[in-house]
Order: sequence, then C-alpha cells, then structure tokens
Amino acid sequence: MAGRARVVAVAGATGLVGRALVTRLCADPSVAQVHALARRPLAWAHPKLTMHVVDFAALPALPALDEVYLALGTTIKDAGSQARFRAVDFDANLAVARAAQAAGARRAGLVSAMGADARSPVFYSRVKGELEDALAALPFEARVIARPSMLRGDRAALGQPPRPGELRWERLDALLRPLIPRNLRAIDAADVAAALAQRVPRARGHEILKSGAMQDASRAPARHRR
Repeated sequence: MAGRARVVAVAGATGLVGRALVTRLCADPSVAQVHALARRPLAWAHPKLTMHVVDFAALPALPALDEVYLALGTTIKDAGSQARFRAVDFDANLAVARAAQAAGARRAGLVSAMGADARSPVFYSRVKGELEDALAALPFEARVIARPSMLRGDRAALGQPPRPGELRWERLDALLRPLIPRNLRAIDAADVAAALAQRVPRARGHEILKSGAMQDASRAPARHRR
C-alpha cells in the first residue's frame, strides 16, 4: 500500500468502539475512504465516509477494500437468547470478514474480549474465542485481535441502553484503579479504537492486543506503514 491511500470498512459503526474507529479513520490522512456498515444509519457525516445500512445475514458485495475492522457486538440480555447473541457476535462478524476478504482486504482488526477462548466453559468467552479462530483461518495477510476489559464510553450518546455490568465495573474501577491489574482495568472505547487503527496497517501475521497495552494508545503518536 506504499504511496496509496487506504480504503477501509468498519462493521458495527454505531457501537462504542465502531463509532470511535470511524471517527479516527476519517481523520487519518493515510485513509482515502471509510465504508461504515451497520443496521441503522450513523448520525454523523464526513467527506470520506460512506454509510451502508445492511442486513448482516444477507450482505451485499462490498466495495474494493484494503482493511476491515470488525466491531459488531451485543450482550445475551440485549440479544434475547444465546442463539441471537451468536448470530451477531460470531455469524455477522465472520460474514463481514469473508465479504471483505473477497473484496480484496488483506488486513483485519477484530474487537474481541478479554478471556476469549474457544474451549471456555463460559458461553460468551467461548463464542469470542471461536470467532478469533475462524478469523485466523481466513487468508488475511495480517490480523489484529483486540481483547479489551470492560469498556467505558457514553452509550446514551449513541442511543444505546446502558449495560449494568459496565456501570458496576466502572464504579469499582474508579475506587480501586491503582490496585487493579492493568489488563483488568476498565478501558475507554477510544483507546481500543486507537490501538486497532495504529496496529492494523503495520501488523505482520497474527497479533493480540491485551487491554493493558491499549490503555494509552489514543495518546500515542500515530504511525503508518509506508
């Protein structure tokens, strides 16, 4: 991609990390176009941004891409069942990854979760791990997996209901942060987006970003592949 501006896609553009990714990528001078995929329109505009309102169970062909960022996610409570949760967190993300690869994308970034493991007895962690394994089987040149701890961010500003688990952990984090191991501390969604936006263009092979390593990413100077 030396000397050529990148074309990227973000799936889950209306979520906490997805919106932060879209904002950051639109501001990146090395990015020419940002294709945002979501189930509802993004209430924000930018000259580089093209919004695609899609059915993730029946994706259309995607435009030519260099990179794809996968930030689709829900909770079992919001989804209503384990099957519906899996349809979003596994099926939809994998469908976008496959469509992006078919559209020429050579690099992928994924918002996974701390504790993701395909062998986990915990359903949530197992699905996240299964998605990581499925993404690893696709022929991308590079894959970057972000495993954040509990996310911090203003869901109300995005028209989303608060998540009680996030609120409880954020209150505990505020009281005990110096005592909490770095990988367990609550992390700003913007930091996760920054870490992915910085690493995906430069990564080689398969990389995993743990929550602690992403804490200060939004304040680090951006570097891009040349």
